[in-house]
Order: sequence, then structure tokens, then C-alpha cells
Amino acid sequence: MSVRILALVGSLRAGSHNRQLAEAAVKLAPEGTDVDLFEGLAEIPFYNEDLDVEGSVPAPAAKLRAAAQAADAFLFFSPEYNGTIPAVLKNAIDWLSRPYGAGAFGGKPVAVVGTAFGQYGGVWAQDETRKAVGIAGGKVLEDVKLSIPGSVVRFAETHPADDAEVAAQLSEVVARLHTNVGESAAA
Repeated sequence: MSVRILALVGSLRAGSHNRQLAEAAVKLAPEGTDVDLFEGLAEIPFYNEDLDVEGSVPAPAAKLRAAAQAADAFLFFSPEYNGTIPAVLKNAIDWLSRPYGAGAFGGKPVAVVGTAFGQYGGVWAQDETRKAVGIAGGKVLEDVKLSIPGSVVRFAETHPADDAEVAAQLSEVVARLHTNVGESAAA
């Protein structure tokens, strides 16, 4: 069974370690699993119900919704900004939660991972992301977690895909998402 996982990265910075982590997930995805790294979160306007009108949804938000509808699961990569979720990631969740009752998450499996400079690897932001996406209708895999501390030092000279420990853990996250999609389809 082929599985499409939509990856959303909460950091817009060109050298983002969370983006590198997402790139690693794309590279490490097992056969039968495609991890699609969404491009364009920076172009999506802040959610405003006045903009969310059928037939005139801003093109970047419509592109995000279409990618989400085509996905079987979601993989969020969240750094931690001032102890919480980055605005760009929260905005994506807000757009995907609408229209009310028929949002793009639709009970699809979701995992949240990430890395941050601090000693806990961004766990607060990742917990907030799990909470928001769960309320928005995603089936959050609460036991699938990966928080990598000390990103600035750990990934200073090594891409996450080349860090054997991180690669193994990230591969397990992607495999768990794949398995959960299969279990959801069989149910």
C-alpha cells in the first residue's frame, strides 16, 4: 500500500535544522511511502474567516488544502519559539481545520517531531502542536515522539540524515505513520 505523508515545517529559515530533519524524512522514507515536503507556508495569509470564502480562498491556502486532502498522514516538524509553536505552523493548522467539521485532517494520522537549541528539543512546542492538530481533527499519534535537543551543536557539521541515531529514530516515526495509515484503512 502506497502512503503519502505531508510534511510541514514550522521554521522558514533557509538553514533550519527542522527543515533538514524534514529533508531527512523524505530521503529515509521506506519503499511505498512518499514524504512530500510542503513548500509555501510563508505565503499563506493569516487565517481570517473573511478570506475563507468558497471560490475565493487565497491561492497559497488552497494549495495547502489540496496537498492535505491528497495526503494519507501528516508529519509536523516544530521548533520552539518562545516556549510554543511557531506562528506559521499554527496558521497552517488553522487553515486546514476549516471548513468547520470538514477540515483536511479528517481523522488522518499525525506525528509531531522536531529539534531545538534548548536542552529539551522543543517539547513544549511539539506538545502544543499535537494539541492544536488534535482539536483540528487529526488523529494524533501521542506515543510517536522525537525531540532532539542541542540542534545548533548537534547539526553544526552533520545533516540529520547523516546522524545514525537521528536517522534510525526518524525512520521509525515514518514507519509508524505508514503502519497507522494501513490500520486506519483496515478499520
